[in-house]
Amino acid sequence: MSAPSYSLFCMGNPLLDMQVRNGEQLLEKYGLKANDAILADEKQSEIYDELVKEHQVTYVAGGAAQNAARGAAYILPPGSVVYTGAVGDDELAEQLKAANKREGLDQVYQVKKGEKTGACAVVITGHHRSLVTTLRVAEKFEKSHLSSPEVAPLVENAKFFYIEGYFLTHGVESALELSSKASAAGKTFVMNLSAPFIAQFFGEQLNQILPHTDIIIGNEAEAEAWATAHNYASTTDLASIAKQIALLPKSNPARPRVVVFTHGAQSTVLVSADRPDEARVFAVDVLADDKIVDTNGAGDAFAGGFVGALVAGKDLEGAVLAGHALARQCVQQVGPQYPWPKVDIL
Repeated sequence: MSAPSYSLFCMGNPLLDMQVRNGEQLLEKYGLKANDAILADEKQSEIYDELVKEHQVTYVAGGAAQNAARGAAYILPPGSVVYTGAVGDDELAEQLKAANKREGLDQVYQVKKGEKTGACAVVITGHHRSLVTTLRVAEKFEKSHLSSPEVAPLVENAKFFYIEGYFLTHGVESALELSSKASAAGKTFVMNLSAPFIAQFFGEQLNQILPHTDIIIGNEAEAEAWATAHNYASTTDLASIAKQIALLPKSNPARPRVVVFTHGAQSTVLVSADRPDEARVFAVDVLADDKIVDTNGAGDAFAGGFVGALVAGKDLEGAVLAGHALARQCVQQVGPQYPWPKVDIL
């Protein structure tokens, strides 16, 4: 029997999101910023137990690349997208599988017996979300899983690849394996910067993957963190920062690098290395405040829509518009989820 052929192969840290609302006191208690994403330190490690004991928790499938993969699967035909990452053999992993199934995302998890699946505390205050992650088994993903009989043919057959920046905190070897293979085969490799701390503290890891990366996606805070880390003249001019990144060296120069920066409800900027001085700015169709339920996962929804549209054969403009449309649907749901019955995005 031949292996299934997925167009898009995604890799990241599978996490179950634990969402709570009106979390102002939690921000203060655990030293959190209203709109940030961090890995839990010792002081913050108790937040997960506190949420379960003291708060009404909404459990939602999370993990940045998994959210984006579910978004891409949502807009593509069944059997288009597959995702990998490490999970435990626990109830959290079963909840993730159920959420993926609803969106039509298949997974080839590396399952580690006796281990705990990663979790993310999502503290909602107004339209802001503060993410505090404990990776647990997610950071024990092994590169050998990519060459296992179950996974190797899927990597071989995929045309597009997507990883989250968060994965580089532990999985740079696996990311390098995937990105260099994609680059050598002339396939499209997409990386999301994911959080400001990745550019700030994992620059060395980013620099290993960047030459093999065809498309970089990030938001304004991640762009600013990158610019600051690299001493760029401007840390706030998104078009200028995008140009600098687009023009960095590339292992397959025949495919010009594309950099896309979102900026919430303001606009999205796209720069391609073949026309570095022509930044394209796409306005966002702004939702009324009372329609926004939850901004958690909006950036991942954009990425899922963007990459899914490319897989479907859309051009870059069509991909940005699909990203906007899916993010627009996502913020009207609780957590990184998508509406049912399905809305036609493409």
